Amino acid sequence: MAIDGIFITAELEGELAQRVHAHQLRFDPRMANHLPPHVTLIGSSGAGPIPATVPVAELKARILPAVAAIAPLRLRFGPPERFVLRDIISLPLDPHGPIRQLHEALKTCGLPMNVPRYPFTPHCTLSMFPELTKENVRAMLAIREDEPFTLHTLCVYHTKEPQKPKLLFTAPLGGAVPA
Repeated sequence: MAIDGIFITAELEGELAQRVHAHQLRFDPRMANHLPPHVTLIGSSGAGPIPATVPVAELKARILPAVAAIAPLRLRFGPPERFVLRDIISLPLDPHGPIRQLHEALKTCGLPMNVPRYPFTPHCTLSMFPELTKENVRAMLAIREDEPFTLHTLCVYHTKEPQKPKLLFTAPLGGAVPA
């Protein structure tokens, strides 16, 4: 079933984004060419996509005030994990604390959202599409990206598969200017 909905992500920045993108290119070029390395806040785990029929003006009216009072998030990835019974490997984030607060602020901002397929598990995906070999699983699970980083800006995308997602607008956390 093709996806047609609105997703809210936070893209990684700087050297961390470059390193994670290099990992993604190595293990899953299809995914790496879809979007920059990111953490999905709305559209996957915890809250399904926002219907594509919601006008951009309404998206802005709900999302921008919801994130204006939330300061940029200082986070750290844990060691890579494989999703249970799936060929997906990701860099996980602690689902509690500031990222949960941001997720809940978005989830309760008054926009309609489809039912999520999974509980909230914030992460940056390293590999999603290819069937994993034992060698690639071992190599991905050995990756460490454990330096603290900051998420400054959210990106609101319309995803209509099989087309590439279309950026609708960005939403700075706490009025922050991206670095």
